[in-house]
Amino acid sequence: MKKNTYIAVLLLVSAIIILLVSCSRKGDTYQRVTFKGNIFGTYYAVSYYSTDGVNYQDDIDSIFNDFNNSMSYYVKESVLSKINRNETDVPDDYFIKVFKRSMEISGETNGAFDVTVLPLVNLYGFGFQEKGKVTQGKIDSILEFVGYEKASLVDGRIIKEDKRLSFDFNAIAKGYAADIIGRYLESMGVESYLVEIGGDLVAHGLKPDGSGWLIGIETPPESFDKPQEWGYIIEVSGNGVATSGSYRQYYVDDDGQKYSHTINPFTGKPVEHNLLSVTVVADDGMSADAYATAFMVMGLEKSKDFTESRDDLEAFFIYSSNGDYESFASSGLMIKPRE
Repeated sequence: MKKNTYIAVLLLVSAIIILLVSCSRKGDTYQRVTFKGNIFGTYYAVSYYSTDGVNYQDDIDSIFNDFNNSMSYYVKESVLSKINRNETDVPDDYFIKVFKRSMEISGETNGAFDVTVLPLVNLYGFGFQEKGKVTQGKIDSILEFVGYEKASLVDGRIIKEDKRLSFDFNAIAKGYAADIIGRYLESMGVESYLVEIGGDLVAHGLKPDGSGWLIGIETPPESFDKPQEWGYIIEVSGNGVATSGSYRQYYVDDDGQKYSHTINPFTGKPVEHNLLSVTVVADDGMSADAYATAFMVMGLEKSKDFTESRDDLEAFFIYSSNGDYESFASSGLMIKPRE
């Protein structure tokens, strides 16, 4: 039987407040600290309560900078870029942590999650290269060296079976970065915080008044340029949350063909199915981020079965059915429509 998971994360400015048992200590006066910035080609937002009201943004920006120099393929001299170009095979601690967890989740999902799809991501114009002409021949030639099982970590070195293999950690790195910032805040004595990076987030603790953090789940819009509408609220606590979807990151070619940014590592093509959005709740941000992407590859039914077989995951799916939106929540997830 699945365990009940309670998370409380705030993405809605004026949402429902869930009253929980207060975590504040008698006599403590808490101050709320909030700040925002840009990282990884997206935004980040941090909110926390502390007794001293210290703003840690400078320290957090420094951590983000170190992380970017490890994990970003947009940074030419990052550890990731050098390993992709075969200029080194020695990863740093960030790379090792993400690589190991990526391989674990790849195995669990039978390859639906695969961080070696970067050449395919570039082929379709979703990476750091401009889109070229996509042909079945090009797809087949790239698939020859795509596959998580073609990479390994041996004695602190990355081993590639094919030197053309390259890594893309975008589907797991934001969640891990949120975990890292959360741990830093805890090391500074912060007990209640929310860290969000481009929609992937980690929440911890309760607010001083005993209320929890809340998260709103977007109802898929008709097109990517439509404003956000929050249709549902998830109630959770002390976990990572990530949403992946096909309704904002896509393009339509001259022939009217729609291409999702999520690449199926088995076919080498963007996913095509009725699953529009999946929100995953996991023990940490890194895992939530990766499973959300895996589920977009696996599709609705396989993802539902996978989630219900696990005690460490919950998920909420929004999918199309005969022209309408339908939804499904895993058995341990507390969710309600926004009123």
